[in-house]
This record gives sequence, structure tokens and C-alpha cells, in this order.
Amino acid sequence: MVQTYWEIGRLIVEDEQHGDNRAKFGKRVLQTLSAELTKEFGKGFDTSNLRYMRKFYLTFPIRDAVRHELSWTHYRTLLKLKNELARQWYIDEAITQSWSARALERQISTLYYERLLSTQGKQQSIYPVLAEGKQKTTELATSVKDYLRDPYIFDFLGLPSSILQENKLEQTLIENLKEFLLELGKGFAFVERQQRISTNDGDFYIDLVFYNFHLKCFLLIDLKMHKLTHQDVGQMDMYVRMYEEKKRRHDDNPTIGLILCTEKNHTVAKYSILNESKQLFASKYMLELPSEKELILQLEKERQKLFE
Repeated sequence: MVQTYWEIGRLIVEDEQHGDNRAKFGKRVLQTLSAELTKEFGKGFDTSNLRYMRKFYLTFPIRDAVRHELSWTHYRTLLKLKNELARQWYIDEAITQSWSARALERQISTLYYERLLSTQGKQQSIYPVLAEGKQKTTELATSVKDYLRDPYIFDFLGLPSSILQENKLEQTLIENLKEFLLELGKGFAFVERQQRISTNDGDFYIDLVFYNFHLKCFLLIDLKMHKLTHQDVGQMDMYVRMYEEKKRRHDDNPTIGLILCTEKNHTVAKYSILNESKQLFASKYMLELPSEKELILQLEKERQKLFE
């Protein structure tokens, strides 16, 4: 049906408007066309959908650029995007990650692309990200930041922001593992909750452990119900060092440690090992979906602090 809708969009633009995409396409003409198509083919040709078909053709004028892996619902969602780079990135990700239309809509509404960009520091860094869906080379896979974002949005948990217990947050994330993996991004698989590492001085427990098959490394996650502290950084640094010695296999890439906190502390980030380490990272998480304006302001704030 996607190809059919593209053809209808082409006919609307080229035949009815004589190829002028700036011309005003009359409401009456759309209503007439809608009535004729509905009478002949049934539902799916209301005036609203016809406008989407017209926009579909104008956005994707080359037929071969239309991907058969995506449904019409996918494309209707994609047509809402004005940023061409973002739209192409979402197309590639939706295909390579087999996102449902609902998953795609969720990723767009939470500014997934922009959050990924915020971890890059500079706008130019989007190009290796765009190529990521097509290349699975070792060189690309070593770019850990291409797989991390800030902030993470956990609106799917349905938890109030006032929750105080880390184990409650941890348990709820596991209960919503499918959505959690979608938010984490491509290539992640769950390994264990509260994984134990034994030493001569006692046992240590890591909140959540994942493995990324693209990066070929473990991801250790430590959940914090407070603003980032230097103690949090020191603890994760210790976990990563222990994991490297006791758990990592010889063919794995270096282990990544990610501290998820309610608020970033840029003083700690600047003057601690976080500033220079290629294995330790910290990101903010949010339990409620902010407005698009609030999220954009937050991302811009984080990006500016990268260059202070």
C-alpha cells in the first residue's frame, strides 16, 4: 500500500497541480477525489490521508527511496519531521532495529535523535551516527558515545518523580525490559540484575549488567536517586576495574560503566576521572516525559556545558 499511496501523491502533485508543489490544492478537489477513491477502494482515502500522500510524494520524490520495510503508519509519523537528517536517521534505525510504528513514534516524541546528538558534543558527529545503521565495522563500533545518550527517558515506567527507593526503580525497569532495551538503544542484551563480584575483602553487587553485541563489550549500570557525586564516580570506576579483571573475556572490548542519576554534576564531571575516561559515563534520567520545548532546552544546556 505504501507504493500505492506514493503513486496517489504523485498524481495529486503532478496531474492535478501540474507539478507545482506551491500551488494551493483546493479542499473541494480533495473531497471529490476522496469520495471517488473511497467508493472504488474502500477506507483509507479520507482528505487527511490524501494530504499525507501529497506530502509523502513531495518529501520522497524518488520512488526507489521509499523503503518497503516501513508501513504507511511509519511514514505518516516520519512526515512530521522537518529535519531531513533526523528523518533519514529515524528511517535507518526503524529498519535496522525493526521498530514498530508505535516504537518509532515514541522515539521521535522523546527526541531520541537529539539526545544522541547531545552526547557527541559537536553537530558534525552525526555523520558516523547516520552511517551506523549501514556499517558494522570494528572502527565504528569503538565509538562508545554513539551508543549513549543524555538524558534517558523512562516515562514508560509510570513511576512518580518522588520515588525514593533505588531497588523499586531497578525492579520496575526489569519488569519493563522490552521498553528499557528500546530506550538503551541498538545491540543491548540483558545479562543480570545485582550481579555479584567476589573479592578477598567481600562481595560487591552491580545494579544492572548488559552486553552490547555491536560494541562487543559489557555495560554496567549503577542507578542513583540523587545528583551525581564523586563517590558515585569512584564506585563505578572500581566496578569497571573489577569487571575487567574478573569477568571480561579476552575477546571482549573494554567494559563500559554508566551512572544513571537524577541530575548531572558538571563540577564532578569536569574534575573527576569522568572527564578523561573512555569507559566511564554519567547521564541524567527522567521518569516523566517533559514537553518538547523543555527537553530541547535541557539538551542545549548540556551541550553548552561540554564546551565550558
